[in-house]
Amino acid sequence: MNLKTRVDELTRLLNRYNYEYHVLDEPTVSDQEYDRLMRELEEIEKAHPEYKSPISPTQRVGGLVLESFKKVTHARMMLSLANAFDKREVLAFDRRVRDSLSLDKVAYMAEMKIDGLAMSLVYDNGQLQYGATRGDGNVGEDVTSNILTIRSIPTRIEDKREIEVRGEVYMSKATLEKLNAARLATGEPLLANARNAAAGSIRQLDSKIAASRQLDAYWYYYVNARQYGFKLHSESLLFLEKLGFKTNPERRICQGIEEVWQYIEEYAKKRHDLPYDIDGIVIKVDDMRFYDQLGYTAKTPRWAIAYKFPPEQVITKLEAIIFTIGRTGKITPNAVLTPTKVAGSTISRATLHNKDYILQRDLRVGDMVYLRKAGDVIPEVIGPLKERRNGTEQPFKMIDTCPFCHQWLSKIDAIDYCLNSKCEARHIEGLIHFAKKEAMDIEGLGDRNIETLFNLNFVRSIADLYTLFESREQLLEVDGFSHKSVDGLLDAISSSKNNSLERLLFGLGIKDVGEKTAKALARHFETMDNLIKASSDDLTMIEDIGPIVAHSIINYFKQKENKQLIENLKQLGLNMNYRGAKQAKQSVFTGKIVVLTGTLSNYSRTLATSMLEELGAKVTGAVSPKTDYVIYGAEAGSKLTKAEQLGIKTLNEDEFEKLIQLDK
Repeated sequence: MNLKTRVDELTRLLNRYNYEYHVLDEPTVSDQEYDRLMRELEEIEKAHPEYKSPISPTQRVGGLVLESFKKVTHARMMLSLANAFDKREVLAFDRRVRDSLSLDKVAYMAEMKIDGLAMSLVYDNGQLQYGATRGDGNVGEDVTSNILTIRSIPTRIEDKREIEVRGEVYMSKATLEKLNAARLATGEPLLANARNAAAGSIRQLDSKIAASRQLDAYWYYYVNARQYGFKLHSESLLFLEKLGFKTNPERRICQGIEEVWQYIEEYAKKRHDLPYDIDGIVIKVDDMRFYDQLGYTAKTPRWAIAYKFPPEQVITKLEAIIFTIGRTGKITPNAVLTPTKVAGSTISRATLHNKDYILQRDLRVGDMVYLRKAGDVIPEVIGPLKERRNGTEQPFKMIDTCPFCHQWLSKIDAIDYCLNSKCEARHIEGLIHFAKKEAMDIEGLGDRNIETLFNLNFVRSIADLYTLFESREQLLEVDGFSHKSVDGLLDAISSSKNNSLERLLFGLGIKDVGEKTAKALARHFETMDNLIKASSDDLTMIEDIGPIVAHSIINYFKQKENKQLIENLKQLGLNMNYRGAKQAKQSVFTGKIVVLTGTLSNYSRTLATSMLEELGAKVTGAVSPKTDYVIYGAEAGSKLTKAEQLGIKTLNEDEFEKLIQLDK
């Protein structure tokens, strides 16, 4: 037997034994025999690297270290699910489905909603091509090197067609407990919960770390099922099992919504006994032939919904109320709590929003309070247990002065603000906003580093960021700053000088100017100087900018310190011009209102929107009699139906591309 044949045989055997052990839980060989075969394959690959495949069983132990993850555009958008929080909303979902289909009863598949990380796997010619995260639904990250470390995922399947499956990568409760016990022994910080641990593990650049986390996955959606002739979702899952994918055995076909609710009630009691965390139940129409008829919203299918379990609620002590300040000077009270576990994570702080929120609930320092996670995510103090008060509790009193600069607070629309332009806390928050990804995107300049640089007097204003080059040697003396991190930070600061004007405008933190408004301003006025000279009438000519936003912009540029900042940034070499398309091209789409629906094969929704805007279109999310065009892709739903009913011009992807070519 030649070496190539032996490699193929070893690969086949090891993949089979992986499947038997990790999916079926029915191993047919001993650990020693498995290890012997693995060592043999490793030795052959080491001596003959030409026989080593990127999806070889030897790669499941990890070892590849990446600098960053590549971006992957999903062929079909990874949609999220609408949520239901009680039986009334579940029944309303069923009623909408039955009304749309004119049926008295619908069969549903009820499945565990595992608290993990959504993932897509793509296969072609029987081999795994890549694994990608959901990302924003259109574009995810290629995490194949870490996916390979999950032993239950097949790298080869007995189907040569192009196949995409979607599911959830998760960490079991037992694995989380084991990892945290080891981390506790070595003094490392504990992993907060299984969901965060799974997500963090998949995004490790070193696949050996991902391998050590012992992740697993269940697969719940065969994307190509209808394309290849499947009629029922339940049948498609059985087919995935035959191909070697691990599907969740806890799923159940329910005849009608009452059986679904019985399933929900059953697993609400069982959820804590499952070996993994779930935060709800997913309900899907089983007959996939109804999917197009039921349609889609911009982000969710109308043929499925996620029932979310009521958030876990605990009792803990409100030890103190402290105040934080935002970049605009807004003062926010926050609860300091006796640390307690809620829905799998330890909570010691929670926002109390504003003075009225506290007074309406009569919260007092020293109270025992109910704490929950709203939507199983955001910590929320619901209210006090008044019957447990002993007289030592202290009624809340709103502060009159800023807790940082001690200047008097001002009340604007019932919210307290520090309007002191020299307040250091506001400056720190402003710097954090300026550096964040959506603004100037200065990598390496996170909250902690900004606070450090501010407190050590390296950076006291935005302009100081661009003089940090002069302090390189001193930065190297700061604890936590290495040669690599300092050089990376300085490179990121230097690169940010070339950002287009809209990023700078958003980063400056002008009141009422968000990302969309910043882009509209940059595109319209083209230069910072033109914007500074703009009148209120000039500003309100721009769509979606009204008198309030115009007043905020004019007021910002009137202030002497802001004018000086802009001038300083100019002198430091920051770009002050818009670098996108100066104005929309004249085209068939100029001045037209366009709606995108369904999944386009060659463009992400973001890219298609950007292209249309450059061609002069206004892209909106809803179809109305004012809509001029609806451009649709695969699995287009109710928007396409409504457009046809209203007689609106519809374009498939090929027709859209032809019109674009004509306009070039």
